Order: sequence, then C-alpha cells, then structure tokens
Amino acid sequence: MSEHRRRMPSQEPPTGGRAAARRAAQQPAGRRSAPAHDTGTGTPPYGSPAPYGASGAHGGTASSSHGEEARPYGGRAEARRAAQRGGRRRAPAAGPGGPSGPGGGGGRRGGGGGGGGRGGGPGGRPPGKKRVIDYPRHDKDGWRRWMPSWKLVTGTFLFFCALLMGGAVIAYSQVVIPKVDATATSQNNIYYWADGTRMVATGAGQNRQIVGIDQIPKVMQEAVISAENKTFRDDWGVDPMGIGRAVWNMAKGGETQGGSTITQQYVKNGLLADQSQTLSRKVKELFISIKVGNELEKPDILAGYLNTAYYGRGAYGIQAASRAYFNKDAKQLNASESAVLASVLKGATYFDPAGYPEVDPEATPANNLARLTERWSWILDEMVKDQKIGADERAKYTALPKIQKPRQDAQLSGQIGYLVATAKANFRSKYDISAEALDLGGYEIHTTFDKKKVKAMEDSVKKIYDEYIDEKKRPKDDTHVEFGGASVDVKTGKIVALYGGQDATKHYTNNADTTGAQVGSTFKPFVLAAAMQDGVRDPEGPKEQGPSTRKLVDPDKSRYNGKDDLKVRDYRGEIWHNEEGAEWKQNNEGDTSYGNITLRKAMVVSANSPFVQLGMDVGIDKVRDMAIAAGLRPDSLVKGEVPSFSLGISSPSAIRMAGSYATFANQGERNEPYSVTKVLKQGQVIYQHDAAPKQAFSSAISSNITDVLRSVVEDKGGTGKNAAIPGRQVAGKTGTTDKNKSAWFVGYTPQLSTAIDMYRFDDDETKKGREFLEMYGTGGQDSIHGSSFPSQIWNDYMTDAVADLPVEEFPEPEKLPDAQAVYGGGATPKPTPTPTPTETATPTETATTAPTTTPPPTPTDTGRPTTTKPTPDKTTCGIWDGWECNNGGGNNNGGGNGGTTAPTPTDTGTSTPTDPTTSPGGSDSGGNGNGGNNGGGDTGGDGSGETGGEPSEGATGGGSIFD
Repeated sequence: MSEHRRRMPSQEPPTGGRAAARRAAQQPAGRRSAPAHDTGTGTPPYGSPAPYGASGAHGGTASSSHGEEARPYGGRAEARRAAQRGGRRRAPAAGPGGPSGPGGGGGRRGGGGGGGGRGGGPGGRPPGKKRVIDYPRHDKDGWRRWMPSWKLVTGTFLFFCALLMGGAVIAYSQVVIPKVDATATSQNNIYYWADGTRMVATGAGQNRQIVGIDQIPKVMQEAVISAENKTFRDDWGVDPMGIGRAVWNMAKGGETQGGSTITQQYVKNGLLADQSQTLSRKVKELFISIKVGNELEKPDILAGYLNTAYYGRGAYGIQAASRAYFNKDAKQLNASESAVLASVLKGATYFDPAGYPEVDPEATPANNLARLTERWSWILDEMVKDQKIGADERAKYTALPKIQKPRQDAQLSGQIGYLVATAKANFRSKYDISAEALDLGGYEIHTTFDKKKVKAMEDSVKKIYDEYIDEKKRPKDDTHVEFGGASVDVKTGKIVALYGGQDATKHYTNNADTTGAQVGSTFKPFVLAAAMQDGVRDPEGPKEQGPSTRKLVDPDKSRYNGKDDLKVRDYRGEIWHNEEGAEWKQNNEGDTSYGNITLRKAMVVSANSPFVQLGMDVGIDKVRDMAIAAGLRPDSLVKGEVPSFSLGISSPSAIRMAGSYATFANQGERNEPYSVTKVLKQGQVIYQHDAAPKQAFSSAISSNITDVLRSVVEDKGGTGKNAAIPGRQVAGKTGTTDKNKSAWFVGYTPQLSTAIDMYRFDDDETKKGREFLEMYGTGGQDSIHGSSFPSQIWNDYMTDAVADLPVEEFPEPEKLPDAQAVYGGGATPKPTPTPTPTETATPTETATTAPTTTPPPTPTDTGRPTTTKPTPDKTTCGIWDGWECNNGGGNNNGGGNGGTTAPTPTDTGTSTPTDPTTSPGGSDSGGNGNGGNNGGGDTGGDGSGETGGEPSEGATGGGSIFD
C-alpha cells in the first residue's frame, strides 16, 4: 500500500463546514495580522506553532484527502451559535485557506481571530447590538462606556422640556380663577382665661370695604407700582426670576419669600385661602397668576390687590387703611399719604409707627418710624424718576404726614387688649403663622391669665394713680406717668397676670413688654450669681481665664470697698478710663460711703461701688452670660463691657425680669415665660405648649441668692422692706436709674415672681426726640425709688395673689463649694469702723504689704489687699496690694475736683438704650465727698455700711448710673 494510502486521516476539528469557511474567507482582515505563511506550500515558517489540529513535519498544515477543506469543529450549528453570541469569545489566529488562515472562519470559541466585519472587531470581539438609548455606550470601554453622548444629553433635556411644557399646558387649562368673595372672609378668634371661661372674641369679620379703581386716586396706584412692580402694566403676571429665587430659597430651607409681582400678591391675598409658605402653594399661585394676568384687565388686578392687601391695624383694603391711618376716604389721599400706605404694605409690623414690640423687640415705635420715613421718602423719589409726580410736588413733602394713633375695639379696653396682644405674640413665636392668617380667625386660644390676679394687679396700680398722681395739680411732674408689671408662676413659667397700661384702647404700648426703661439695681443679683458661679479672675492671669485660676465668691465672707467716688479698676488693678481718658469714679446714692462691706450688706443697702468693682473682677461677659442663663433676652442687654453694665443700664421687659427671678426661686431651673397653653382650629388642637425646663445654674447658687435677697426685704435697713408680706417669705430687689428716670421692684415668694416698674414717657409717637423724663417731685415725692411706689404696688398685688395659696418656705441656702473670702476694691479682711458720722480725714484701711521698691512717677492705685508678695522690679504697686499703696491716706481734697462719674447712655424712646461703650465716663463733679479719704468710713452707722436712717437705694450723684 502506498504511503498515501497508509496515512491516517488528519484529526483537525471541524470548523463549521464549507459555508462557514467561505463566509469567513469573504470577511476583511481585522487589526491583528495572521502569521506569515510560505506562499508556495501554504505552511508557516519553520518553528512557528501549528494551529490547533494541525499535523505534519515542521508544523505544516495537513490537508484533507482529495483537496477538500478541513471542516471546522462543531459543524454548522456551532457556527450559528457562535454568530448569535456576537463573537464574545476570542479564537486563535487563522491562516489562509482554512479556519486559521487570513479571513478564516471562527475557531472553536466563535468569531474569527483577525477578521473584521460582522463578528469581527478589535481583538476578535464583534460589536454588541446597538440600542435605541445607547447607555451604557456599546462601543466604548472603561469609564468612557458610562459617559453619555451629547446626543443622549440633548435628547433627554428636550424630552423633559417637552414633558414640562405639556404638563404646564394641561395644568393651565384646568385652572379656574377663584372668586374673591369665596376666600376673603374671616371668623372670630376666641380667647379664654386660664380657668377655661371665655375672655373675649376678636375679629367679627375683617375690616374691609371694597372700592372701585375710580375711587382709588392715581397717585396711590402709581406709588404702589413704583415701589413694588414697575413693569406691572406690561408683564404677564409673573416674574420668572423672582419665582426662581423664591423656589430656590425655600428648597434650601432659607427664609420664605412671597410673590414678587402685584398680580401674584393679589392672587395670594384675595384668591387663595391657603396662606402657607410651601412649594405646592407657590406652584398653584403661579398658574393662577398667569391665567389672571392673561384674562383680567390690569386696572381690575390693581384694584383687587389694593382692596385685599393687609395694611396693619386690622385694616384690609385701601379704604379701611385710609381710615385707620388718616381718618379719611381713600379717594382723598395725596401723594405723601399714598407713599405711607405703600410703605406699610411691605410689612406693618416693621413700618407702622405705632410699633409692634410684642411681636419683635426691634419693632419699636422709634425704629418703625425711622424705617417708615426712609421708605416713604424713597417711594416719592421713585415716583419722580418714573415721572408719576413732578419734582415741584415732591419738594412739598419734607416730613411724614400726620398719622393718627391706632384704635382698639371697645371690647379690648382695659387690660384685655394687652392680654390679647401678649397671647398673639406668644402663639406666633411658637407656631408658623403670619399675622394676616391669624387675623382671618377661626382659632380658639387658651391662655394662662388668671382673671382674679389680673384684676388685683390693675387695682393695685390704680390705687397709686388715684391717691398720688395728679396731673392737674402737678402738670410738670405728674404727666406721662406709666407703670408696667408681670407675674409669673415660679414652677412653670406661666404668665398669670400683667399690667400693660391704663387702657389698651388709649395707651397702645404694652408696658409689660419691652419699653426701654432701664432696670437699675434689680440687675445686681446677676452680678453676685456670676461671682458665685465663675469667680473673680487672677489679676496676674490673662483676660480669659478658666476655673483653675478663679476664686469663687462667698457673699458673707467677702468684702468690697463701698466708698463713694470709688475709682473703678479692671481685674488687673489698673484704673478704668473713659474714652476721654478720665478716671472712672463710681458714686453711691446720696454720696454715701460704706467702707469695707460684705456683698450681702451691699445688696441690702444697694451700694453701687462694690458691685461695679465685682463685675469688673468677674468679667462683664460672665455677668451677661448669667443674666441670659437666668432668662433675659440677649437683645435686651447693652453691648460692650463697661463698669456701669453691672448697675442695670439694660432694658429687659417686666415679663422677662419676673421670669429670670423665678429661676432663682425655682432652684436654678429656668422655664420660659409663656401665655398660651393650647390653640384649636375646627375643634382640632394645632398647638400645645411643651414645657422645656433647663437647669440654668446650681441650686446652691439660687438658694444663696434667694437668701441674700430675703435680707433686702426682711432686714430693718433693707431697701425692699416695704414689700414684706406678713406670714410669707419674700425675696426681692429694688432698682432706680440715673436721674430718677425709672424705678423697679422685682421679687418673689416660693410660688410667684412679680416685677413692677414705673417711669415717665410721652405716649405720642409722632413727637420727635422723645426720652424718659425725670421723676423728681412725681406723686408729691422728692424722688422715686424702687422702695417707694413700685414696692408698694408689688406688696398690694402679691398680698392678694398669694392669699389663696398654701404657705411655703424657701429651701435653706446650700453650701457653696469652694467659695471663699474675696477682697476687692481695696477692701481688707477687717473693715475699719468710722467713729463719727461726719466725713473727716480719718485714717482708713492701709496696705498690708509694703509698696514696690521703685515708686511710680505718678500715683497709681492698683487693686486688692495683698495675698502674694510684691514684685520688686514693678513700677507700680503690687496687684494684691492695698488701694492706699500710693494714696497715703487721702489728699484732703474734699472740695476739689472729684474726677468723673460713670454716666448712663442718654435715654431715648427706643427699647434699647444708647450703647455706653461710646461714653462710659462723665463730666467732673464735686469733690471726693469724704474729705479725701480713699478708704471707706460710714456716715453714721455701725461701721458696716448703714447710715443710721432708712437707707435709700444705691444711686449716684452727678450723672452716674445708680441702681
């Protein structure tokens, strides 16, 4: 048999048959080239690896018998399956003329190795099937596969735009313009006493009268357009940019914004019952505004807006507003009056000159008047720019037109109007509701006010008016006399009673709230509490010190210099100077010097100089923090760190003063004063007070402050002895301010805390330059102190208020951990008694250590008695040296220049007094007052500070703050 016949058939794997081979041969070559072959024999070069299934010498390819092509492994079915798989698997390289040749068909794993076209591609991988939305992208690798193409991005954007436009068209077609009469209605708000009985119903329908556009003067129309929407007559109802700002602001949780065009405001005020500041309401307003802008005439829209807008004072619509502010019909308004009403449209709370301090302490009559004047002037100027009025007419309006005082419903007379205003402000501060929405009514508001106690406080004040205040007899001294008061439940913070003025329909400022009256010496307990909690600073240390370098103060062991005309020093012992460079000297009431005095005794007689120096030693920032922790509002406290801060130059409200003293009575636990327990609408509770007591300071501090304040009332020489209630424990403090411009008494029993204040202030907000008036001669008294009328009213009211309450006692004062004796202002451990009541050049306390070895070029007082050794290389006395280190026992200069005193800021009609940081000092006054003694020395007492007679409060002479 020949060699050819004896050879076994080759065992090449089938490649899918002839058809598959032909198809593979017809495909163009891919990126990867096939191995080089011998052109004559069709065999690869020597040493090249043979393809799968090849045999023969040197790896040459074996041919089928009779010249047939080798069939691929798997046959036609396998080829079809490989094609369906899309060439995902890589096959070995192909050679010519067969499955491994150039352009050969797929190998065992599918598509051809080097072939292109269908089933081909880089690396032998054919492309995937292309989709309508090519994402992830079929022809990209790695991160590019996930990057959308510009076609996809553009198409997606256009699709959503079309979707939104289609939705907008559908929504617009469904919008129906509501009728004004269907929503512009209101109901009563019902207020209830604490016992659940009905107090008053307010708002029996809105104060609104619709007038036509012909009844609204042209200047009024143009004033509103110039101020709010200059493009009103040309726009299509909405401002896209304004809407975008509002939506973005609400989406990110910022301050909510209303519609920016007149059309949108009209829709909001007159056509939408929903007044909530939500995105859904904004979208609804947008579509209605567009439809209103397209279907209604501009004069009708403008008339609708002016007839439904809220102008404050309970007035809805231009006619009611014209009556409320100017007592005339709308058609009689001139350009100046129109500019006023256009101004209050921005928000009556901040532009009505009557003020709304019960809503926001910044909305005082003075602040509102300033804001109104500025906007009124701006609107008139804009009308000139817009050629709505001439420059000659504008020149006629140099001042605001006369605006009448707000009027109250007769049913809100007496105290009822003040109670309602307080409850409304409390509810709005705790619940997200606008003044306009609340005035629409339908709410049942349950308050904390005790009807009996409210009547008792009103009667107590009226008794003083009737018996002492006589405007006809003393027109110079007894006019504009005002009282304010508030009573708070110690355990809960409930405001059980308040006194806001003689009649809410005649006197519109709520005297129980912020009035601007400074609190005087009733602030001193916060200074002492700060000294107990934080302690005095180390004079050798930095300004900011932690507990490790401070000394906590014991009120009975510690002594401070009670000298009149005391030179006040910072915590390092350096004399404090005002901005003019003058030394700060602190006076006491009646120029009385008390010598070395305990802090308890200083509180009892209301001496000023010890507490001014104590505040400087502790740090004014710590005193401020203590007052805030007790319950005073930060915005009611004067900014800056000046010595007089400790003497009460700030002006918290009577409500807040009563609440902060309640913290002392409640073992250091603070409750926010509140006047609303719950609110219902349509029978459902929508708001309920949630008590959140907070421990402001320790019970040890509160019990010791209470014990000291009991001495103020119970000691025979205490300034608060007129407030004592037989059979009841009482703690309290008197307060009087510079030039006798306000007087306070704030005190408490274990159950109730009450604050009463008195001042003189002109009630006519249209008068410029109003300020608090002096009370010398008021009520037939030489001067008014907290120990006079305020403490009498307090005693009269509290005697009735606690009559039905069980007798309770204050807890015993706890031991103050780590508290120790501290000596300040030059005081020494042992006070030096004064043998005679006259002011003589008697030697007073001396330094307990020698002065520094190098005397200073000028006499410089430095601070405290010695507890550390003086430093020899200093050029001044040691920080802890006696204050007479360089004074040598006095200069016997009683009739000479006594230096400057510490004045208060000028009182104004605002709720916040002038910042004293700009004028902490005062003018020169008198002499030293004690014949040159730099130490203490009583003027006729027991050596510890009493003057022998009934003490008055620690006021200053010559212009400095006292009490």
